[in-house]
Amino acid sequence: MGRIARYFKAYIGPILLAVFLLFCQALCDLSLPNYMSDIVNVGIQQSGIEDAAPNAVSQKGMQFFRHFMTEEQLKQMDQSYVLTKKGTDTGNYPKNADEDIYTLKSGSDRTQLSNTFGEVTWTFINAMETLQKQMGSKSSTTSSGSSQTDLTDIDFSKLYQMEPMLAKIPQKTISDAQDKAKQVQNSMKLQSGAVLVKSFYKELGVDTGAIEQRYIIMEGLKMLALTLGSALAAILVGLLAARVSSGLSRNLRRDVFHRVNYFSHAEFDKFSTASLITRTTNDITQVQMVTMMGIRMLTYAPIMAIGGILMAVRKSVSMTWIIALAVIVLVGLVGLVFAVALPRFKKMQSLIDRLNLVARENLTGLMVTRAFSNQSFEEKRFDKANCDLTNNQRFVNRLMTVMMPAMMLIMNGISLLIVWVGAHQVSQSTMQVGDMMAYMQYAMQIIMSFLFISMVFIFVPRASVSAGRIADVLETEPSIRDPEQPKSFNSTKKGWVEFKNVSFHYAGADEDVLENITFTAKPGQTTAFIGSTGSGKSTLINMVPRFYDATAGSVCVDGRDVREVTQKELRERIGYVPQKGVLLSGTIGSNLHYGNEDASDEEIRKAAEIAQATEFIDSNPEGMTSSIAQGGGNVSGGQKQRLSIARALASDAEIYIFDDSFSALDFKTDAALRAALKKNISGATVLLVAQRVSTIMDAEQIIVLDEGKIVGCGTHQELLKNCPTYYEIASSQLTKEELA
Repeated sequence: MGRIARYFKAYIGPILLAVFLLFCQALCDLSLPNYMSDIVNVGIQQSGIEDAAPNAVSQKGMQFFRHFMTEEQLKQMDQSYVLTKKGTDTGNYPKNADEDIYTLKSGSDRTQLSNTFGEVTWTFINAMETLQKQMGSKSSTTSSGSSQTDLTDIDFSKLYQMEPMLAKIPQKTISDAQDKAKQVQNSMKLQSGAVLVKSFYKELGVDTGAIEQRYIIMEGLKMLALTLGSALAAILVGLLAARVSSGLSRNLRRDVFHRVNYFSHAEFDKFSTASLITRTTNDITQVQMVTMMGIRMLTYAPIMAIGGILMAVRKSVSMTWIIALAVIVLVGLVGLVFAVALPRFKKMQSLIDRLNLVARENLTGLMVTRAFSNQSFEEKRFDKANCDLTNNQRFVNRLMTVMMPAMMLIMNGISLLIVWVGAHQVSQSTMQVGDMMAYMQYAMQIIMSFLFISMVFIFVPRASVSAGRIADVLETEPSIRDPEQPKSFNSTKKGWVEFKNVSFHYAGADEDVLENITFTAKPGQTTAFIGSTGSGKSTLINMVPRFYDATAGSVCVDGRDVREVTQKELRERIGYVPQKGVLLSGTIGSNLHYGNEDASDEEIRKAAEIAQATEFIDSNPEGMTSSIAQGGGNVSGGQKQRLSIARALASDAEIYIFDDSFSALDFKTDAALRAALKKNISGATVLLVAQRVSTIMDAEQIIVLDEGKIVGCGTHQELLKNCPTYYEIASSQLTKEELA
């Protein structure tokens, strides 16, 4: 992926915004278990009372619990509470109508007071347990492991009756109870203190049910707001991820297509057509999918994993080993899957290439396959490529199928372990039920985060391979390139084509395809090329528009070496008709205008007449608007060649190249076409490759090639006398009378 990283620079802004939104979403999601914990611990178990320090307490209640306070705590109570005369605050505390009560001063440190009251509560509990043991009877007030329930059911009237005997309790008993209270976990101190506060409020006539209901509703609304915030962030991140990934794939497709358009024949020898199609479609789709998943999950999952671990440790340090165990197992599982899946993903794209190649060859050569009754052979060939890809994909899918149950097993196993350990800690009063539930939620979030990370990392190898294949195309520099300082053409030598000691060999080849080729083609003349198959005719004329560059010597057009001018200016001077006629999907008119977009209808019509194409064009009621199928599949070979010639003629070029472009024409049409060309483009330079002697016998200059060398050059009559190779070709096609 690093080789195409530069394409992400255009989307830095949206990516950073998505990361920020993912942080917001993660904060919302990580906060939800805390609020759930508060609802259980505070809303349900503490009846919505958040502090262990009461806002008000009866005079008798304060007096009673002062017996269990240290000197420092007594001083703190005196500084934080004030005696409120009866009738002062009856709205909040109905009992104030009949007696004085203590109320909390504004500005008091509630956190410190809550810790103090929580500790005093546990001093009271411990002292009562000691008295219970000394008396050898069960106390109706407290019992180990159920202090919260006992405090909820406490009867203050009975406690106040015990006050005279509290003065007789040895100071050591109170001191031991205070020391023991200091060792209780803070959360348990606060929870027990809050339960006692509820009893204080009930004594004062406060509606504690309303407090509980109000607290749960408010916390629930906060959770709803966080959920909506998380959903909104997720939607926005999804939109940003879709925009970035689709924009990235668009840019990659554009640049790959642009680069391929400038490839020479040498580059097409390196990349097959099927492979280029796969790279432009399937490979870029893989990168797009992983980019979208990466923005959405690869950022969010680590935040959730790290945040979940930190939040879980805050809830209970003693159960950290459970999270560590889960992380170790998950990392081991992800690493194993990654190691097994990577080679398969690397193999996937080459198998897709192979399948596309076989399918393309079969569809292109379907008539040949039918002609030789080889359908069964092609079916087996396709079936092998298809099965190889299927088996590879099946292996990966099975791996993913095994991974999901494994993840669920880990999740459920960790949940059971948390419940088992947490239940013991709850029974020992070292952990609250809500904290255990929150811890379980954080554990699930951690495991799900690792699941998301594993899913991304399973697809990353395949996308990485795809990105490398795309980068191979983008980083391939065309061997045919424009000069840094292009020169202009020589206007005094317009239409001249000169080959000066030109040699050429393909990359990696040991021998030259063309060797020491020298000739000059002049305007107003036809220069024809003939020779046996493989003699280098097409390679030679493909060097004129710079489809290949000479490895030695120079090719000059208009008095200038073609390597010294831009390809665009060079090819604007050339009308090219390839050996294999290629038409684009559209209409006849659109194909002819492809050679010259600015050509008028009259000029297009004239080009079609010269190419002898008007007869079959006019025979169709739709004329120039007749549709052309992909590749010209709905016209014959001869019609395709004539339309290709008309397209070249519409360009009104100074040089025309016909690469065996008359081979599909009958002799009558061939003769009529050559006559029309001689009459209408008499001032242009014509380079003509042909296999039929009758097509080139009227040319002003015929060049005979044999094994990449010129073995003859002259007119038809001169070559019959002076070139045995030409005479051999001509004698195989012409009668004795024609040879005379």
